[in-house]
Amino acid sequence: MHEANSSGQWWREGVLYQVYVPSFQDGNADGFGDLWGVEQRLDHIATLGVTAVWLSPVYGSPLLDFGYDVSDHTRIGEVFGDLAVFDRVVKGAHDRGLRVVLDYVPQHTSSEHPWFRDALSGRDSAHRDYYIWHDPSPDGGPPNNWASAFGGPAWTLHERTGQYYYHAHLPEQPSLNWRNPEVKRSMFDVMRFWLDRGVDGFRVDAVWRLIKDARLRDNPADDGGDSFEIGGAAAHTTVRQVQKYTADQPELPGLLAEMHAVTDEYDDRMLMGELHLKLERVAALGSRGLDLAMNFSLIDAPWNGLDLADLIRRYYAALPAGSQPNWVLSNHDRSRLASRIGPERVPGALALLLTLKGTPTLYYGDELGLPDVHVDSAHARDCAELRAPGLGLGRDPQRMPMPWSGTAAHAGFTAGDAEPWLPIASWAPSLSVERQETDPRSVLTQVKELLALRRELAALRRGAITVLSSDPEYLVHLRGDGDASVLVVVNLTDRRRSVPFPGSRTTRWSSHSAVGERDFLDGVVDLAPFEARLLTVGSPVTAAG
Repeated sequence: MHEANSSGQWWREGVLYQVYVPSFQDGNADGFGDLWGVEQRLDHIATLGVTAVWLSPVYGSPLLDFGYDVSDHTRIGEVFGDLAVFDRVVKGAHDRGLRVVLDYVPQHTSSEHPWFRDALSGRDSAHRDYYIWHDPSPDGGPPNNWASAFGGPAWTLHERTGQYYYHAHLPEQPSLNWRNPEVKRSMFDVMRFWLDRGVDGFRVDAVWRLIKDARLRDNPADDGGDSFEIGGAAAHTTVRQVQKYTADQPELPGLLAEMHAVTDEYDDRMLMGELHLKLERVAALGSRGLDLAMNFSLIDAPWNGLDLADLIRRYYAALPAGSQPNWVLSNHDRSRLASRIGPERVPGALALLLTLKGTPTLYYGDELGLPDVHVDSAHARDCAELRAPGLGLGRDPQRMPMPWSGTAAHAGFTAGDAEPWLPIASWAPSLSVERQETDPRSVLTQVKELLALRRELAALRRGAITVLSSDPEYLVHLRGDGDASVLVVVNLTDRRRSVPFPGSRTTRWSSHSAVGERDFLDGVVDLAPFEARLLTVGSPVTAAG
């Protein structure tokens, strides 16, 4: 019996914290992160001040894509734990006031999944149509030119049955046929299995790829800017094509609505979708079956005031009425924030993330300002790197195990003699949670301060937003209006800047000063290089710069 639906919608004022489970904490001393480790670190997540923890896939899996190749949707993989520890994680999170969001992988399964094993048994097998099969082209090759996200054709020939099957990713990740009602039924039952266990929502993996063109038409050549491949489209040099017929098909919004209807059977659950499409299209899909349409535009944005201001204005202008904005700065597929824009800009970028209107997603380790780590070929684990060495597609650098301790072996990620599954840099202990917790100006301390202000000031959670600046060297935006408003200014340069701010203001937070509240009268505010500052406003504010 499912609980009745309600309109709580906790995610509208929430902050999500993404845990890449293999790299978060090893709880059983085998060198690989797991649910026992997540259980041990729930206090860290709770004390940050976030609202929800999003867990990467922990299902049964052969781990070719470290959980994103699912062989059993309703079992916890042995390397991650079991259902008992999963239930304890959910209860422990709820006891601490945290929601739990689970990664849901509906675009494909592992080739070791029972469905696909049965599909290989013959063209008339019960699960054959669970996947996308087609006869060879007249020359005996693949049915069309569709390319895999990991390089090469997206079709693999099964010689015994004489047909090709489609895989948007690895050949060991055959894509499901969501035009088949039985696939819908089975995968919706997977959602119910985890909703019944208390998860508060799903992050839906590769949701923009769910439906493919029924006529299997060739994709156009050349990347028109709406294509995403692992590591970023610019890094993908083996195949360049617009995903015209392999992504964002006309049937997608209807399918998302059906998926959302499953979460609507339960009380206050959320559906968040991974979408690598043009900004305006991402905004539009936020009202078409998803509670949150993930917005990755900041990851590729040039880090200057004009481009950032234009992007932010474009996004809000494109959002349909009532849809919830979302912002992402880093994730497990893309280079870390500190490596993209420089460590000195991290506090300002995090201040931006946590003060823009909408639901921010914070990637594990960004609260420490972690950069990417170098991973040589001998230690590479990511399938994207192993399949196409040297192309820059590998995602190992942004998945370094979390450094917890400044003194313990392996920075506290794993105990005993086990080697971490990915290398931990020699500099990692200096950026560890243990070291930063006692530093009043560390990135960790600043993130906690920003999240505390977000909880305190309603304008930062639900106030309107106006971008006030038009200057390449700084960004200014206003949250809320009247006496309850908050002004956010970020100096994006390595020089001091004097920014005009008519009206009276009170500094509530600065990335560069430990001094308490300071009043500023009409005139300007002098900002240190790369400084970010939050000010409460006592009178109307006009455009700066």
